[in-house]
Amino acid sequence: MANAIVRTDGAGGGFVEFVRILLRGTGQVMFQNSAWTGLLFLAGIFWGAYAEGQGLVAWGALLGVTVSTATGYLLRFPAHDGAQGLWGFNGVLVGCAFPTFMGSTVWMWLALVLCAALTTWVRTGFNRVMAPWKVNSFTFPFVFCTWMFLLAARAMHGLPAAHMSDPTLPAAFASLESLRFADLAVYWLKGIGQVFLIDSWVTGILFLAGLALCDRWAALWAAIGSALALLTVIALQASGAEIAAGLYGYSPVLTAIALATVFYRPNVRSAVWAVLGILVTVFIQAGMYVLMAPVGIATLTAPFCIATWLFLLPLVRFDETEQPDHSNWDAANKPHLAPSRSAAADEK
Repeated sequence: MANAIVRTDGAGGGFVEFVRILLRGTGQVMFQNSAWTGLLFLAGIFWGAYAEGQGLVAWGALLGVTVSTATGYLLRFPAHDGAQGLWGFNGVLVGCAFPTFMGSTVWMWLALVLCAALTTWVRTGFNRVMAPWKVNSFTFPFVFCTWMFLLAARAMHGLPAAHMSDPTLPAAFASLESLRFADLAVYWLKGIGQVFLIDSWVTGILFLAGLALCDRWAALWAAIGSALALLTVIALQASGAEIAAGLYGYSPVLTAIALATVFYRPNVRSAVWAVLGILVTVFIQAGMYVLMAPVGIATLTAPFCIATWLFLLPLVRFDETEQPDHSNWDAANKPHLAPSRSAAADEK
């Protein structure tokens, strides 16, 4: 199994290949095994971070993916996983989260390095635990580890919780004020950009371009996921501030890509399954906002993980002749991904 721990000499290939692996790690946040996609994702992160006056988030992302990938080399985890960027995608999210929620101190950056490294072996451990159920841990290593560090920041002055919300019980909130098409388009694109915690519609465009470069189905379903989530929360009158920031869109985006294009072959049945998954993710997102408000930490991508597990654990067959295996998204395990990921092979 691709997620088993074996002794290797690392992914190899020299500095250029290491850079490609870092870029693939960034692309793998949205299940894309392509360095070119990862490059566009990084471009989106840097653009959005600096446009919002949070340039440290971009450098945190670069540091996080580097540390988590290097950790895979040091621990001699499977070279095949490393070559696909699977050591890095949790780390890049850690790198985005720490400068987003905490003030910039030496201790914050040291904690970022520790947490990013931690996600590499936590991912391997979680995947081993989940292997009997034939599902993957996805971004939950990032979620779990980051939650622990953010909670610790409440007790440690050296990790200033400068940008974290105050712990509070849910209260009244304002509904969305503007329903103009231009504003709705911005909210929709921000929902895609927020996958990396970036509050920028331009970033959303760059992310869609990166997805389309590798897999047009993934780009289409990312767009559908954010749009359907947006329409749902507007209809149900959720918090206008969170809608406008795209905070209801990013987990449905990931759920949509996973269910409609990665773990099932794109077709009518998987499309219906994905639409249901998107809607369930929106409700889980709203519920987790209420759940996490008293401790004042973000839900991160937990709603995506929970919703996708709920839809993959039953191992629904659809068009498969054998029981599906959702433990990883390697083309060897999901043959329908091989043609759409040819760009990754062309890089070698």
